[in-house]
Amino acid sequence: MKLKGDQQTSRSINRRLILNLLRREGAISRAEIAAITGLSPAAVTFVVTDLLHENILMEGEASVGAPGRRPIPININYAGRLVVGFKLMVGAIDCVLTDLATTPLVSKRVAVPDQSPRSTVEACAAAVSQLLADRAAPTGAQLSGIGIAVPGVIDNGVCRLSHRFNWTDVPIAAMLADLVNVPVWADDDTNAFALAQQLFGLGRHHRTVGALAIGAGISCAVVIDGSVHHGANGAAGKIGHSIYDPNGPQCECGRRGCLQTFFSEPALVKRWRERKGLSADVDRYDMVRAAKTGDEVAVNLLREAGEGIGRFLGSFCNIIDPEVIVGGGEAVSFGDYLFEPMRDALRRYAMWTPPPITPDWADDSWARGAAALATQRLFDFESRPGEVAAV
Repeated sequence: MKLKGDQQTSRSINRRLILNLLRREGAISRAEIAAITGLSPAAVTFVVTDLLHENILMEGEASVGAPGRRPIPININYAGRLVVGFKLMVGAIDCVLTDLATTPLVSKRVAVPDQSPRSTVEACAAAVSQLLADRAAPTGAQLSGIGIAVPGVIDNGVCRLSHRFNWTDVPIAAMLADLVNVPVWADDDTNAFALAQQLFGLGRHHRTVGALAIGAGISCAVVIDGSVHHGANGAAGKIGHSIYDPNGPQCECGRRGCLQTFFSEPALVKRWRERKGLSADVDRYDMVRAAKTGDEVAVNLLREAGEGIGRFLGSFCNIIDPEVIVGGGEAVSFGDYLFEPMRDALRRYAMWTPPPITPDWADDSWARGAAALATQRLFDFESRPGEVAAV
């Protein structure tokens, strides 16, 4: 029977409410769901029955207790659906096949011959087939969606601007969906990382989460009550393009002296290499090893970076007031040489007691973030008017 408009809206809201509860709390009974959410037992039964039929929920074993009917726990069937995440980088794509909890089942990195949109989506489409062929997933688990994480300004599946790839108004989600025939979602890579942290990572039990990315660029996304804040143009969180020194180096955005021209991971390694007169093949791991042996140039550069980024984070915290900031990106490798000065600066520049900065050391967090774009939309944790999957 086709539901009327108000009934459909109510069922959708109840669906999100129940799935969010199970995601946070784990397996609980229908009666407990009703008690916690305030929904009627009938409303809970309607939604749970639908989700059981869709293989998104599953029933557990009845609990052992007093004689009589014992409650049957309900939980999300994380293994019942599959999603794919793609993290786009210059020259390569990190690919991961996950379950609904973004637990990696198969991971790989594939090279792309060039950064054109066509080459990118063709490489992604080929990777989908490879990932599914190599999967270690239960029989019957189906691919439900794909997420693409792109460094740039993304609006409803369209890459409006990516300085790194030289893309303008590229409908990247629709282009890939045409090749793979499953729903595809796209977002900025830091937004995707933030979403994964809030859904299943270090921000899982917090309502307001900041996600600081220090890699090829610098950005700080925010999730508020389960919703990524995109801003009017999809460009929120680009603190790496805040001006640190107007007389500084030219940025990929065309302006001079952006924060990331000084303190992104490549910029830090380059500055250390040039000051030490080292060869071009040294990397961040060499810089960390040097810092551990007391290299003053490396230690001072990382301290300068921590203090500089921390100052901008202070303004971020004064405006957003996050409960926690999760750090990610290649610069996490610098550890406390970077993060301790950052925490000190944050304490000086934040108006109130600042949130903790917690690094995420997992190598696959970024591709898992892309997968979370599809997971989140499947569960409909977030609802943005006018936002639809490309199919």
